[in-house]
Amino acid sequence: MARHGAPSKNSKNHWLLHTPLLLVVTTALLASTAVPAEDNGHHMGSAADAKGAEALGDSLAQAKSGMQLEDVFSLSYASSPIAAGDQVFYLRHSMDKMKDRRRTNLWMVNVNTGQQEPLSTGAQSISSPAVSPAGDRIAYVARDDVGSQIFVQHLASGRVAQLTRGNQAPRDLSWSPDGKSLAFSRRVPVEPATMGKLPPAPKGAEWAPSPIVVDRMVYRNDGAGVRPRAFYQLFVINADGGAARQLTSGDYDHNGRIGWSSDSSALFFSANRSPNRELDVLNSDLYRLDLSDGGLTALTSRAGPDRFSDISPDGTYLAYVGFDDAGLSFQRNRLYVMEIDGSNIRELTTDLDRSVYGARWSKDGRRVLFLYDDQGDTILASVDMAGAVSKLQAGLGGMSLGRPYSGASFAVLSNDRYVFTAGGSSRPADLVLGEQDATNEKRLTSLNDNWLQGLQLGIVEERWVESSAGGEKIQAWVVYPPEFDPSKSYPLILEIHGGPHTNYGGRFSAEIQLYAAAGYVVVYANPRGSTSYGERFANLIHHNYPSQDYDDLMAVVDDVSSAPYIDGQRLFVTGGSGGGVLTAWIVGKTRRFSAAVVAKPVINWASFVLTADNSPYFSRYWFAEMPWEDYESYWKRSPLSLVGEVETPTMLLTGEADLRTPIPESEQYYQALRLRGVDTAMVRIPGASHSIAKRPTQLMAKVAAVLAWFERYDGGASS
Repeated sequence: MARHGAPSKNSKNHWLLHTPLLLVVTTALLASTAVPAEDNGHHMGSAADAKGAEALGDSLAQAKSGMQLEDVFSLSYASSPIAAGDQVFYLRHSMDKMKDRRRTNLWMVNVNTGQQEPLSTGAQSISSPAVSPAGDRIAYVARDDVGSQIFVQHLASGRVAQLTRGNQAPRDLSWSPDGKSLAFSRRVPVEPATMGKLPPAPKGAEWAPSPIVVDRMVYRNDGAGVRPRAFYQLFVINADGGAARQLTSGDYDHNGRIGWSSDSSALFFSANRSPNRELDVLNSDLYRLDLSDGGLTALTSRAGPDRFSDISPDGTYLAYVGFDDAGLSFQRNRLYVMEIDGSNIRELTTDLDRSVYGARWSKDGRRVLFLYDDQGDTILASVDMAGAVSKLQAGLGGMSLGRPYSGASFAVLSNDRYVFTAGGSSRPADLVLGEQDATNEKRLTSLNDNWLQGLQLGIVEERWVESSAGGEKIQAWVVYPPEFDPSKSYPLILEIHGGPHTNYGGRFSAEIQLYAAAGYVVVYANPRGSTSYGERFANLIHHNYPSQDYDDLMAVVDDVSSAPYIDGQRLFVTGGSGGGVLTAWIVGKTRRFSAAVVAKPVINWASFVLTADNSPYFSRYWFAEMPWEDYESYWKRSPLSLVGEVETPTMLLTGEADLRTPIPESEQYYQALRLRGVDTAMVRIPGASHSIAKRPTQLMAKVAAVLAWFERYDGGASS
């Protein structure tokens, strides 16, 4: 049954913004837009009644407001905790206003005293932290004047040693149990391909650069550009310094989490060494590599991914995640354990219809802790060797600042204590100390309390709606504007997540809060295809996307817009990536929305699968045949096929460096709309990849453009 009504009284925080438009616009410039304040409280549950909403409106009217868009630079969050005794090391992410970059520094907190201490500061981008087995040193990757390098900091003295100096960035740092060595991966260049040979250039001549020969199927990656002619190989280096030794070779990538045998004599990792690896894009197996002679032993051999997770404290068991590849667009990760020699493999999460990740052993080696998403929430759980799953903690997340996606990390302190990242609808991720069989929690960081104090954020309310297509139960969230007054009339924005196999939840979202701050009621949902509801629900769109997910979203809009405080003539829709696909599909199916913004979409599935950065994956798992074998299937699911029905003013928003949904997808739709005489514009964000809001001003520019377009077509904005 649908539940609706006004929001409840749980309120904290509020945003107000005035913003210039920081964009390149293909048609007319969008005007600068002034945006009212926005609020993000924490509430999940049934809606309050009208009387409660009136009381809420009275209380919010007295609350402080005044946040501006540039306060996006104030956001910060915690991630990647690592435990060493009573100390927890973690990464603190913040924004650099002068350089328009996200910064990452390494901090340490004592879980008993709460004392915080920075291990790095300033304009840093620390990654891959790894603490030594004795807890006396911490290794990490940071930049010098050449590139990213490995550094080791001695905690007692604070002195730092640089271990590497090269132009290939290390990653996946892992200490040996004896504390003497560090394993890591980095790219090793190979000879570039050539096609023909030119005569030598005369001395001083200014000839054009040599041609670039492409002979790989996946030759570029979104956010990184053209892939270098190189493969990730494993290395080991003495923790006190010296030359690194390369352990693997060949035209294979060996990267991801690395484990050590208990006697520090061997490494465990996963890699795709399939002869047909360019097409078998999901395949990987577990390997053991002996350091003494370089011997490589395959521990798994099935069709599908096997990804290394962790070695048990006594060194006898290996935990990993993976699945048997059935060719479905969504396949859940399952948790397995094996003997260290590869024998006695068994699945531990047979009865858990959720995808697991982040598996780590408990200190006593009797359980494996892991994460999974359930109904828009992220859960920390454990499982024993008999397969009994125990739920330890809900509400993890808060590491996606722009939109309310899942994502969390944790560390094991002892047999019954752990540290995890948790936020909520009112704040990004902080570190929280939890205990098994205990209801109390202890927040170890409060990274956003200062700037949030005294502000309002939009209240987030959960609801469930029954879809008109098959009666599926669809989970949704409604975000109310600050100073919400149920006696007034508000416009509504439907905001749609990407993926499509991802999930939204009751988590902090700067973008959605800014829409609410502009005076909109915002609704977002997890239509069929979303994760966290099991394999059946996710695969309702297998080879059928978009389809009835449209009906799911319209049922949500019907439910929310039936409230007396929603103006049914002022409905707007936007979404990015997969949400852009659905937004373009929606305006081809209905004219109920006053305006739409289609962000970084797929418009023509045939052109997409042949130009996207991971063509082998999209063509194999999202369609039954190749475009030239069954073009009709591609066309009937392409929003471009419906463009003849579009009358809704529709803006395109895209990153100029997007290789995931390349810019020609947006350009096709823009030209088609122009040819049809539909009001349109294309906003192109220079330098932006598919992560269109990766830089702070790009996030600001995205929100500013969406609000400006909606304001242009909001006939009731002045009423």
